[in-house]
Amino acid sequence: MKLQEELGKKRTLMVVKKVDFGVYLGTSEERVLLPKKQVPAGIEIGDPIEVFLYKDSDDRIIATTQMPKIMMGELKELKVADTGRIGAFLDWGLPKDLLLPFKEQTAKVSKGDEVLAALYVDKSGRLCATMKVYPHLKTDSVYQKDDEVKGTVYEVSKNFGVFVAVDDRYSALIPKREDFGSLKVGDKITARVTKVHEDGKLDLSVRKKAFLQMDEDAQMLLKKMEISGGRLPFTDKSDAELIKKEFGLSKNAFKRAVGRLLKEQKIQISEKGIEILQK
Repeated sequence: MKLQEELGKKRTLMVVKKVDFGVYLGTSEERVLLPKKQVPAGIEIGDPIEVFLYKDSDDRIIATTQMPKIMMGELKELKVADTGRIGAFLDWGLPKDLLLPFKEQTAKVSKGDEVLAALYVDKSGRLCATMKVYPHLKTDSVYQKDDEVKGTVYEVSKNFGVFVAVDDRYSALIPKREDFGSLKVGDKITARVTKVHEDGKLDLSVRKKAFLQMDEDAQMLLKKMEISGGRLPFTDKSDAELIKKEFGLSKNAFKRAVGRLLKEQKIQISEKGIEILQK
């Protein structure tokens, strides 16, 4: 067993030596210190102890019987305890906070934020945290098309869309065509599965099926018109990006909502836009 390879893991190790300041665990070739304050009463050489392996403030591998909030291979939400010149520091339940380097952040974080993170060992052999959790997500969920799921946004890409960890463990994406710019890293969302890929990854939408969403969109437009004095300077010929920016709707969704309001005789269309029909 190479202790460096066991960083971030829970292991059961044998007591091989007792000293004034604790006990050494492991083998005759490779040993790790369990400090005295962590040693269970009555422990003897040859006894097994379950410990977690990490590095102390002097970058020495050390054992603890105190289990952290996250271990290697897990995804957990951790609170930002502080920020500094090399990154942020996360509270993971051990005396020495866990470093989240700037290059491993998918968005700027501040003290008090909750971030979804995984553990990794950096080039210098230290345990660190990363918000780039894509490689750690699973693709064997039981979810099917049209199922409702909950998840955490962990990255936003201009090219691909919004990356989501469903149940904080399964790989999912809100494709760019479904992203209307309102979601950010750390958001908790409820979404609908629109596709299950052959590899098990999920496509999501935060909108309902078109025929269900249309009524909500129509009511939203009506309220915006009321707030704006009964008129909005938009028609079905308006630029799609302007519609998306103003209402968070695709052009097709906007047209469906306007169509519903026209059918219900609540609005009329003029050269200047759409306006509430006065009765």
